[in-house]
Amino acid sequence: MKQSLQLRIGQHLTMTPQLQQAIRLLQLSTLELQSEVQEALESNPMLEQDEAGSAEVQDGDGGPNGTSKDTPVSAEENTETIPDELATDSSWEDVFDTGATAYSAPESGGSRDMTETITVSGAGLHDHLIWQLELTHFSDTDQHIARIIIDSIDEDGYLTTSLEDIHKNLDIQLEIEPDEIRAVLHRIQQFDPVGVAARDLQENLLLQLQQYDAATPWLKEARILIRDYFGLLSGRNFTKLGRKMKLATDDLQHVIHLIQSLNPRPGSTFDTAEPEYIIPDVFVVKKNDRWQVELNTDSTPKLRINNLYARMIKRGSNSKDNNYLRDNLQEARWFLKSLQSRHETLLKVSSCIVERQQAFFEHGDEAMKPMVLRSIADAIEMHESTVSRVTTRKYMHTPRGIYEFKYFFSSHVSTESGGECSATAIRAIIKKLVAAETPSKPLSDNKMAAILAEQGINVARRTIAKYRESLSISPSNERKRLS
Repeated sequence: MKQSLQLRIGQHLTMTPQLQQAIRLLQLSTLELQSEVQEALESNPMLEQDEAGSAEVQDGDGGPNGTSKDTPVSAEENTETIPDELATDSSWEDVFDTGATAYSAPESGGSRDMTETITVSGAGLHDHLIWQLELTHFSDTDQHIARIIIDSIDEDGYLTTSLEDIHKNLDIQLEIEPDEIRAVLHRIQQFDPVGVAARDLQENLLLQLQQYDAATPWLKEARILIRDYFGLLSGRNFTKLGRKMKLATDDLQHVIHLIQSLNPRPGSTFDTAEPEYIIPDVFVVKKNDRWQVELNTDSTPKLRINNLYARMIKRGSNSKDNNYLRDNLQEARWFLKSLQSRHETLLKVSSCIVERQQAFFEHGDEAMKPMVLRSIADAIEMHESTVSRVTTRKYMHTPRGIYEFKYFFSSHVSTESGGECSATAIRAIIKKLVAAETPSKPLSDNKMAAILAEQGINVARRTIAKYRESLSISPSNERKRLS
């Protein structure tokens, strides 16, 4: 086979390192971007944080005490005096500010933000039960059984393992009878919170009613209702329930109100999940009767090129150190350019969203217009994938609350007039209808579909059911209650 050289002309897309970096920064959330910026500051000597405030003070003629900017400050004047000994009943935080829990209001001259306060989660339900177990007199065998029972309690406070399974998993050599396990369970059910270690909702409610004072009004009827007619209560068959208990409607309502005051999830008060804070990427404000978008410039540190190192590169030397600084300078410029590109794209997309959804900012969810990613991409002349990256895990602070960019995108339903209605607006209408319905005669999905049809919005019953479930709204038979 004869070898030959051929020339071909073609086009292909090349992902340069700069473009890859810009795309990666674009899809980062604000918290992830802060970590990325901090990592860049630590790894690249050509980058430094732009502290404009401190620079302005240094460039002034004098400080607050009238000293010149060239006047040196001694170490003794800039250091707090640490006492030789602290009182035995004091702690470090009593004498020195740790920067974690104190807050100085801006009007008092302080600059610390409230969000710097560290939140510490409390003890969980399991630890709380173990603490009570150690304070209760148990034999070694009973304590072993109690620990197994406590380990089988879920976050809501319910015992998820049957007593038979617990008995099977116990050591055979201990020769423990099922009655002994049941007795230990009854003692744990007296622990705090009230109703803990119940095996189902019915037992949980009965345990809580046992702690009420005997003189509590309607307590006897509430116990009878839970013990004997719990199925009728679950099915909200109030007519048959009143007839079985021989109670008038008003009296039955008092009994049900007492039951509704109980906690169906006793372990929920021991939620140890850390609070998650959302840092908005943009602010939406109304100025001069126009909605405007402003970037949250305080969400990430401001960066700049280190002028000292940049001037050192101009020496023209080809030394190893100079080449190292030159490479880092190029990387720093790429990083700053990628950050600027991210900010510009974020502002462009958010401004287009606000422009198209002005009715939402004026009137709320019911005025939300249908919108898809392609419509924004076509308007700002960008690819749809770029808009998808910008709108993922990016948040907008508005007078109506904080919303993810994705919230403003929704499918549409055709109307009789030939227009379109967004799914978000339909959900808002469903929520409004349920809030205004008669408690004794809640609206069914068919009825809500008929009401929407009267407004010119054609929605199928199963679509109403899907939107209702997404709002965590129960079916009509479960929403029924005494008026």
